[in-house]
Amino acid sequence: MVARILRDQGLSRAGCKVHKKFKSVVQIDDVGYAGFQKYNELSIEMAKVQYSQGGSLIPNKSPGRLTFSDVTLERGTTQDRDLFDWFQDVTITSSGLGLTYVTYKRNPDIDQQDGDGTTLRRWSLSRAWPVKFVTDDRDCEAEESLIESATLTYDYFKLSQ
Repeated sequence: MVARILRDQGLSRAGCKVHKKFKSVVQIDDVGYAGFQKYNELSIEMAKVQYSQGGSLIPNKSPGRLTFSDVTLERGTTQDRDLFDWFQDVTITSSGLGLTYVTYKRNPDIDQQDGDGTTLRRWSLSRAWPVKFVTDDRDCEAEESLIESATLTYDYFKLSQ
């Protein structure tokens, strides 16, 4: 449905007008788009569990819990309020004023693009939600909203493309 709306407005996922200079496009659950110039690496750290059996001098090692780092998207822009509205949903949920647990967790995609707007790589985050949102100085002449940074936490990620 979003693809149809964007097409009607003369936009596309691969090269939104407002996102030409931004090499990372974030799509939130087929709801909204935001373009960012930079994001930090996605990383996973696996703990190791060591145990010794029956007085063995060499411990057995097994994989333990996984820890996923938060991702911070920097220097971005958007033509809609979807990213900020999502942050407000989390705020309302954490204050106990309304939304249910599942509502605020979304599945955003981060597309890494080349200069022509072709998607080189797509990272899909699962059950993500924003933990920090910082706006930039407002330029009243600009048509888009500027975002200095947005930090997302998530349960896990996968490489989709």
